[in-house]
Amino acid sequence: MPVTFDEKLVVAISSRALFDLEESHRVFTEQGVDAYCRYQIENEDSLLEPGVAYSLVKKLLHLNDNPAGRSYVEVVLISRNSADTGLRVFNSIQHYKLDISRAAFSSGDSPYRYVKPFNAHLFLSADIADVDSALNAGIAAATILPSKVDSGVASDQLRIAFDGDAVLFSDEAERVYRSEGLNAFASSESAKAKRPLPGGPFKNVLAALHRIQTDFPEDQSVIRTALITARAAPAHERVVRTLRAWDIRIDEAVFLGGLDKGEFLKTFGADIYFDDQQGHCDSTRQHVPTGHVPHGVAND
Repeated sequence: MPVTFDEKLVVAISSRALFDLEESHRVFTEQGVDAYCRYQIENEDSLLEPGVAYSLVKKLLHLNDNPAGRSYVEVVLISRNSADTGLRVFNSIQHYKLDISRAAFSSGDSPYRYVKPFNAHLFLSADIADVDSALNAGIAAATILPSKVDSGVASDQLRIAFDGDAVLFSDEAERVYRSEGLNAFASSESAKAKRPLPGGPFKNVLAALHRIQTDFPEDQSVIRTALITARAAPAHERVVRTLRAWDIRIDEAVFLGGLDKGEFLKTFGADIYFDDQQGHCDSTRQHVPTGHVPHGVAND
């Protein structure tokens, strides 16, 4: 019987999101493919330093270390390397004892096309074009932004935070705000308060996290989620009712009314935060690891 990932949260990640490959990438951009290949092979026994998403991946995989022996998460490597130059990446994976055994190496071509056959819920990459392609194919995806910060939470609990509009939800309301202004947005959301918002690209990611959470008592949960949104009352009601209609749990919700999100995310201790607006991401990545979701009207 073939192996399946049924009931698992499947995360596809690029080698540049998982490890610090900036020096290797510099060789590639400045000297070309041949020099890059030589560099990687010459250094294949030199361990790579952890990248921005390394801690997130480590916590995701730690979810599989549970008393019931249940495997909740599968992480797969999606890389533009060849299998030859990718040996350095797998050597580092084995050194850090990351339980990643499946990979697709595309030898310079865009690897995003392998994300769907792996049935990934989420694709994390440092390549904007690959992330765009994945989102256009209906897969939740984010560009991992350069950052030197840690989540600040010294525990095994996985903490993931999301923006609302154009991330968890569609950009329906955001379009009203951008075309007609804040007052029209508030009036529209009040009028539609009892009408659930359509789902955005990350709805299924939150749903997969929720399925794992239901296996644990709430006070012993291995995952904690948060909604960190620029919305404020009265526009909050539609968000609350939408999550209720979806029957999906969110542990914490912060309605900021336009305040800067960084300190709030640091207080929550996010292992990663997803937002569709580049300006917000440039701010939040100074506080927590951040993934930009280039989706919706803010990115048209």
